[in-house]
Amino acid sequence: MDKIQNAIDTIVEQGIVPLYFNKDESISLETLRALYRSGIKAVEYTNRGTEALSNFKKMVAIRDLEMPGMLLGIGTIKNMEQAREFHASGADFFISPGFVPEVADFLLSKKILYIPGCMTPTEIITAENAGIKFIKLFPGNILGPDFLSSIKDIFPSLLFMTTGGVETNHTSILSWFNAGASAVGMGSKLITKKRMNEADYDVIENEIKKVLEIIKIIQNKNN
Repeated sequence: MDKIQNAIDTIVEQGIVPLYFNKDESISLETLRALYRSGIKAVEYTNRGTEALSNFKKMVAIRDLEMPGMLLGIGTIKNMEQAREFHASGADFFISPGFVPEVADFLLSKKILYIPGCMTPTEIITAENAGIKFIKLFPGNILGPDFLSSIKDIFPSLLFMTTGGVETNHTSILSWFNAGASAVGMGSKLITKKRMNEADYDVIENEIKKVLEIIKIIQNKNN
């Protein structure tokens, strides 16, 4: 199986992409361990600080030693320099807040999954025509599930996830899956800065297990 399809399958089966950033290397690593213990096999580390690259390299090293099967993605990629740096650092998939054509071309040539953020049908069409298979609807709290359900039939060959505004409860998650999402991205609602900075890793682990259970119930009913 190629790397793009493997990443897509892992994310779709999981039904969620947890995402976080912390400038502290140790906190970033311990949060990753908590995610892995909870059963997560694909995670997005967001490129939102000067420490992101060095932290990510350490996360890859720890993953290689301790976490078989874990895919490490990088988010908030906005230009080619960032794409090249994190590709060289071993990122398994890339996520952007918008669609960056040159990043798409670069990653497709490397056979790496690229999930761009899109907000309009025009952006989605542009991404699809560039060879993109997986779209992030962003910001989800502005677009809402009704947006996805109204456009889903226009793009039968695309997969969608949403990031922004997804709550950790059954009702919120169900609304997106019923609208046609294959996964939801969850950041601060799930992995709070307070929990990370207070080293509440057991709480993070347990909260993620609860969300994974909700998603599994929804997936089983929809299949």
